Amino acid sequence: MALRDTSLPEPSGPAAPSAGAAGAADPLDAADRGQLLAGAHHDPHALLGAHPVPGGIAFRALRPCARAVSVVTGGERHPLVPEGDGLFSGVLALPEIPAYTLLVEYAEAELETHDPYRFLPALGELDLHLISEGRHEQLWRALGAQPMVHQGVAGTRFTVWAPNARGVRVAGDFTYWDGTAFPMRSLGSSGVWELFLPGIGEGAAYKFEIHSRYGQRFLKADPMARRTEQPPDTASVVTASHYTWGDEEWMRGRGATPVHEAPFSVYEVHLPSWRPGLTYRELAEELPAYVKDLGFTHVELMPVAEHPYGPSWGYQVTGFYAPTARLGTPDDFRYLVDALHRAGIGVIMDWVPAHFPKDDWALARFDGDPLYEPGDERRATHPDWGTYTFDFARTEVRNFLVANAVYWCEEFHIDGLRVDAVASMLYLDYSRESGQWEPNVYGGREDLAAMAFLQEMNATVYRRCPGVVTIAEESTAWGGVTRPTDAGGLGFGFKWNMGWMHDSLEYVAKEPVHRKYHHHEMTFSMVYAYSENYVLPISHDEVVHGKRALVSKMPGDWWQRQANVRAYLGFMWAHPGKQLLFMGQEFAQGAEWSERQGPEWWLLDDGYHSAGDHRGVRDLVRDLNTVYRDTPALWQRDTDPAGFRWVAVDAADDNVFAFLRYGADGSPLLAVSNFSPVVRHGYRLDAGAETAAWREVLNTDDTRYGGSGVTAADPVAAEAGGLRLTLPPLATVWLVPHTR
Repeated sequence: MALRDTSLPEPSGPAAPSAGAAGAADPLDAADRGQLLAGAHHDPHALLGAHPVPGGIAFRALRPCARAVSVVTGGERHPLVPEGDGLFSGVLALPEIPAYTLLVEYAEAELETHDPYRFLPALGELDLHLISEGRHEQLWRALGAQPMVHQGVAGTRFTVWAPNARGVRVAGDFTYWDGTAFPMRSLGSSGVWELFLPGIGEGAAYKFEIHSRYGQRFLKADPMARRTEQPPDTASVVTASHYTWGDEEWMRGRGATPVHEAPFSVYEVHLPSWRPGLTYRELAEELPAYVKDLGFTHVELMPVAEHPYGPSWGYQVTGFYAPTARLGTPDDFRYLVDALHRAGIGVIMDWVPAHFPKDDWALARFDGDPLYEPGDERRATHPDWGTYTFDFARTEVRNFLVANAVYWCEEFHIDGLRVDAVASMLYLDYSRESGQWEPNVYGGREDLAAMAFLQEMNATVYRRCPGVVTIAEESTAWGGVTRPTDAGGLGFGFKWNMGWMHDSLEYVAKEPVHRKYHHHEMTFSMVYAYSENYVLPISHDEVVHGKRALVSKMPGDWWQRQANVRAYLGFMWAHPGKQLLFMGQEFAQGAEWSERQGPEWWLLDDGYHSAGDHRGVRDLVRDLNTVYRDTPALWQRDTDPAGFRWVAVDAADDNVFAFLRYGADGSPLLAVSNFSPVVRHGYRLDAGAETAAWREVLNTDDTRYGGSGVTAADPVAAEAGGLRLTLPPLATVWLVPHTR
């Protein structure tokens, strides 16, 4: 059976007749021949393909395992002369290089194909200039595998940055993973290697075969691959998007209100375990409806980029440009994002530019030398995770990461990037002992290159992608994380408030009788609340590795634990800053999260004896989000100190906290939390001057949520001496002015 290149037209008649063998070509220089066969030649196009010579046109092809190779031109076949080692050559008496194909005969098949070595470079000079300058903001359009039509022929352009390599070849399932036939050419000082392969299209699996300057040969996955094989397989896959988006209304409107002045409550999700076994498209049928029902404005997806080890939860990335193939194709992931947008839900994605794993088929020592990682081993290896760190000082590496941030926002309509482990990038001495690091040029411990990278990333994303927000997971007191870059800040939109998280969880974990000694842990956050733009995170990190689920952190019996959770969530949703809650905590599951099992949905089943308790917490989360979204005082002035006033800040003996939030028009909301298991009757608060009467809009002790039912059905009138309330046990109450 004859195999034909799919880029060739169907034959209209019999095979081309033979017109006799081509004349002998001059043999290759021995050094060139050796380098070509070894995969170490920088310019194989100078040796292969068609070239004018005295007496005609010389043709040379490299086809290992072929019995014979012929040039087909003008309707005639001209057999080439075998030179050994898979090389075939010949000279035809022609005045110029003709249009031609190669007919390659194997033991059991015959393949007619265009010659890859007759094509000009498919990458332009502007692309190469921008790559060299580190300013190619759409790098994925220049590097990697790009299906295209080049010089009238369909195929795939393969490009890769490997400046230290002596040679690079393309290997794939279409070559039985032998790269001998397809050496790439070096495009000068850019360090980029290129080859257009006609007839290779979407779905082809491939890797790059690198010949290092030390004589080693090894296969590497494409750093820019936009699709990968499903782990544990590691090859890259040629792909192109054919998705038609339906979220035009969302994309037009997402930046209409500054995110700091808009409601922003986030449901954090690990996609593979939210409903184990579901694909991206199946998740799209369930996740948007669930999140919308609970009233969250956004989902935050734990890392989606390809990673070889599932229990890393996606934080050990090997495919920075590819959504994990575990759940489907890149277009399937687009479908999920689109479904969330059409449900009115924003999509934030965890992004991991701090480090990458040392898998030998991925980025590590990519071309035989440190490339993406620093050359100094002390800086290259991260002591906590056993991974490599990125060399933020290298132009091309910084470009790789900045373009990657843009890629997810532009190609997948991502609305926000939560940047993981920012502190590990900012400090040269992070987790390092004396002697394991060197100060910067000013003698300090700050990583100046990492600072510059983060500033460039933020500035580029905000310029190119209106409405997108970046969020830093930064666990120290670094100043200016959310300050604009033109004012010397890092330029993030938000920062996770790790201090609030640690302090508040420390407080609620105490028995109520001991909480008065830790009262400041709940009030201290307001000392610095306006130093940055904050998100209050109860994330996956707080419910794994022995830290216990949120409800299991609480003291007391089962009812008290759930009451503590309800009171805590009410306090959290009223506190200045945005909110984030990890899946499973919205219905107070008692077990730690497991990536193998996911949330314990069975706790909500009718047959479970405590289902009502768990449903009650979930109903509370729904109502928290509903009232939150409908009350501008809770989000409109999150970054304005005038939007907050303490009413009871020092009631340590009572375990009571009370404060006012104000909207832009001055409309107030009063939040009162009683973290004692006793009812406090006639509790006086200095909030009477705000309005003549107050009414409850939310009470976490409501029986609907599993509470004891100490609620106020009627408005509470203010008195000259202030406001007197009955505070329910282990509960938070929200009140707004009563209007007739």
